[in-house]
Amino acid sequence: MAFTDHHDVFIGSTDDGYTFAVINYPLPAAHSILTQSGFTAVEHRGRTIYLLPPRATTAEEYDSAEQALHLLHAFSMDVADLRSTGPWHGSEPAAEPAARVAFSGRHVTATATTDDARTMLDLHGFQATPEGYALPDGMGERESVNAVLGCDIHLWTLGLACTISLNIPTPDAIPPAPGRIPAPPYPAPHQPPRRRGGGR
Repeated sequence: MAFTDHHDVFIGSTDDGYTFAVINYPLPAAHSILTQSGFTAVEHRGRTIYLLPPRATTAEEYDSAEQALHLLHAFSMDVADLRSTGPWHGSEPAAEPAARVAFSGRHVTATATTDDARTMLDLHGFQATPEGYALPDGMGERESVNAVLGCDIHLWTLGLACTISLNIPTPDAIPPAPGRIPAPPYPAPHQPPRRRGGGR
């Protein structure tokens, strides 16, 4: 399994600006909620995923995904939201994130630029390393995602931004359904990359 497979709903972002949703538990309303919020259902390596293409502004992307999340929470609270398109304090993201978190397979690393961010990383299980911080290698995938979620939410309550990189360059690189053979690490782009301003 991949880190995208342990929650009823996983929402994340690719490096080229797509927001995507993976539904891991039968939620009959999920398809209509996501498609009515602007996501497109796509058959992808053994399952259906939902894609929201880059919008003109990060606020538009955030609003569309937030609408879907609000409705999905009526059917399941087991939702992992690791988007790089929000949430914001106000209409724009902070100029410089207080923390940056990066997934690389089962390894999760982080850096921090403020004392509050370092405190939050410590609180949520990150350990100091020569390069910054990392979650313990023995931590399970679901626990790693939950640690990042908790840290991100905690930072948000302090008015601090956190960027999260899932190390998924394009939608083609979203992990396959459990049991399917993974694609090469750098597949052909789904669409020419488009840079976006801001980050989480």
